[in-house]
Amino acid sequence: MSYINPSPGVSGAQVTLTVYRLSKVADATGLAIPGLQNITVNAANDVFTWTQLDSTGKKQIATTSTNSLAMNLVVDEASFFGTGSGTTAAGKGVFGLSKEKTKVEFELSLGDNDDGSATKVISGFGYITGLAPTVSADSPVWVSPITITVTGDYTVADAS
Repeated sequence: MSYINPSPGVSGAQVTLTVYRLSKVADATGLAIPGLQNITVNAANDVFTWTQLDSTGKKQIATTSTNSLAMNLVVDEASFFGTGSGTTAAGKGVFGLSKEKTKVEFELSLGDNDDGSATKVISGFGYITGLAPTVSADSPVWVSPITITVTGDYTVADAS
C-alpha cells in the first residue's frame, strides 16, 4: 500500500492512490501506487478574455478546466512493471498502462484522520503520462515523476 504521512508525528494518516485498468468495475482490485513522495492535484480553469469598446477593463469568463494529478514516486519493480499476468492494472503496472495508453480510473483517498481513514476521495478517469525514471549518486534509488492527465471532471465524494 502506498502512503504519505502528511501530518508529522501522526503515523496513521495516509494518502493512497489506486488506479484501475479501464474502470473500477472491470478491475476490482486495482493497483495501489506505492512509494509516493508527493502529490499535486491540479484543477486549472482556462479563462477566455476579451475587450469591449465601452469598458476600460478586460472581461473574462471561466471555460473548461485542465485537470491532472502530478506526483513523484520511488520505483517499485512489481508495481512499476507489473506482474505480467492478466489484463488488470496490477498485471500491466504503471509503465504498461502508460505505454499502452490505457485509460485508467483513479481514486485518491485523503487519509486525513488520525486513524488513517479518509474523509474524502477524489476520483476520475485519465491517462498515465510523464514517466521519466532517474537514478543518481545522490539518490541511489530509481525515482520517477508521474502524471495522470484527467479526462473530464474530478469527482469528490465522502469516503465509504
